[in-house]
Amino acid sequence: MTGFQGVNAAAITPRGKQGEIDLGAAFELIDHLCSAGVRGIVLFGGDGEYPAFTIEERSRLVYLAVKRSRVPVLVGVGSATVDLSVALAREARDAGAGGLLLPPPFFFRYEPDDVLEFYRRFTAQLESGPEIFLSNTPALTSPIPVETALELLQTGLFAGIEDASGSLESFTCLQAAAARCPFQLLVGNDTIFTRVRCTRGPVPGGTARPGAVSAAACAIPELVMALDRAITASKREEIERMDGALQEFLGWVARFPQPTIVRVAAGLRGLKTGPLPVPLSPGKERLLAEFREWFRGWLPAVKKMSANV
Repeated sequence: MTGFQGVNAAAITPRGKQGEIDLGAAFELIDHLCSAGVRGIVLFGGDGEYPAFTIEERSRLVYLAVKRSRVPVLVGVGSATVDLSVALAREARDAGAGGLLLPPPFFFRYEPDDVLEFYRRFTAQLESGPEIFLSNTPALTSPIPVETALELLQTGLFAGIEDASGSLESFTCLQAAAARCPFQLLVGNDTIFTRVRCTRGPVPGGTARPGAVSAAACAIPELVMALDRAITASKREEIERMDGALQEFLGWVARFPQPTIVRVAAGLRGLKTGPLPVPLSPGKERLLAEFREWFRGWLPAVKKMSANV
């Protein structure tokens, strides 16, 4: 069974002044997340803005990050074509990545039968490598309907699926299917993190909570990890209090383009993140100033609350 059952932080990709990947800042972020106790780190997921970087840039960071990280690294290999995704997957495999996270190709919208063929061609060309997770990110790429996901998962070629749709109905359907065809589920949408992590799904030899790919864990790992500890210990009052704090943060996230708030929050903590890739409107800049003021006052209380769990 895969090693990504716990909370895996979806890392941003720090930028230099010219938009290039800031490797030094990326290492500092990896150290920070490992120290916070996350179970794994996701590179080049949606919050890692993978379309903005070349295959060479992505492959170099993956190679160095795997050596640096003290926890398994799950590498996003999304691209616009099957050939590029296979090339990225081979580089990640050779670097020693713990797993691959593969969304449908971006930019154009594809029908379910096309998505199915994309995944078939990918596995045929890759031939061997680490565990592969489907990544359902309908806000960014073509969706993977539950029926299509199950058809792929039943082949045994995929370890599981990250569902970032935010749909409890879809997640529940996948959980039910896992009883018949065991695979790992990862919740990729923080808005339903608590609801999903409070459930248990069938796995061989027992039960386990669905894993998580959490962008919030990149910005506020102590809160997300403390919330997860409270869930494991079934401490209802602490779960409600910390989930309330998480939902406050996510309220700000929803008001900006992804992953603006995660990047800015990490920067306010002293981590180097670099400039935003796209400038904000004057109205959004004023709102961002409000967020900065709010976050500076909010974070100390969250740290204290998290430390007491």
